[in-house]
Amino acid sequence: MLDDKAPFNLPLESLRTFAAAADTGNFTRAAEQVHRTQAAVSMQMAKLENEVGCRLFERMGRGVALTFEGETLLKYARQILDLHDEALAAMTAPDMEGRVRLGAPEDYATCFLPGILAAFHAAYPRVLVEVFCGTSRSLAKRYARGEFDLAILNHPAPPEDAAAQVIHHEPIVWITSGEHGVHEQRPLPLAVFHEGCPYRRWAIEGCTERNIEHRICFVSPSLTGVLSAVRAGLAVAPVGRSTAGQGLRILGEQDGFPALPSTTVCLHQWVDRQHGIVNGLANFIMNRMG
Repeated sequence: MLDDKAPFNLPLESLRTFAAAADTGNFTRAAEQVHRTQAAVSMQMAKLENEVGCRLFERMGRGVALTFEGETLLKYARQILDLHDEALAAMTAPDMEGRVRLGAPEDYATCFLPGILAAFHAAYPRVLVEVFCGTSRSLAKRYARGEFDLAILNHPAPPEDAAAQVIHHEPIVWITSGEHGVHEQRPLPLAVFHEGCPYRRWAIEGCTERNIEHRICFVSPSLTGVLSAVRAGLAVAPVGRSTAGQGLRILGEQDGFPALPSTTVCLHQWVDRQHGIVNGLANFIMNRMG
């Protein structure tokens, strides 16, 4: 552990890289986020472990997972980085004003945006933020027409947009009500999003591969609708892990449910709009959701 007699500090660059590695579970993907080489990230993390005097990561195949000490440091790293970025924004452009239009899927708008928007408003109190929610499919079309300055979108595969910044990789999981046994029914009742949603396709393909007899009993374009059906004990559903809140149980291999893929969550920003308050909101989103 740390020697309290030796001078010591936690460099912001190291903490930012550490948070990226923790979120991605992979030094290569972390290197992409912080614009370094994989070798540089590995050296930086080895140096950080040496400085704090304990292991922060367990090496697992090609990936990494946090140790207990790593989990502890991550909580403080996030707070330090958030405060640093908010202070920097507040001091560099406190009087900036204007409008930013953001498109975001309902699940991320519900889970992440309240904290992001509160912090952004504290730094830029004179900026108007317009948030538009919908499915990633519909939001992508509107973004392509130039209706948004920024868009948070889910991608079942790496996006074609070279300017897209990867925020994180969201695991898709099966959820059921914690108070009902609907997941044991056959045919298995499913609550899914509308046709074209990759979550829906993955769930049906997974049931077919496992020979799980199933039927679609509830369809909704919104996360709220799908979760309502699950909480009522009417069905199980495939959703992003970050949206599996209280009262819900995640089903896994031990329950007879196949693992589902992950989506790549990206922040899209027009090249000609990479300035001022648009950049400011983009940085808050990357730092808070990443």
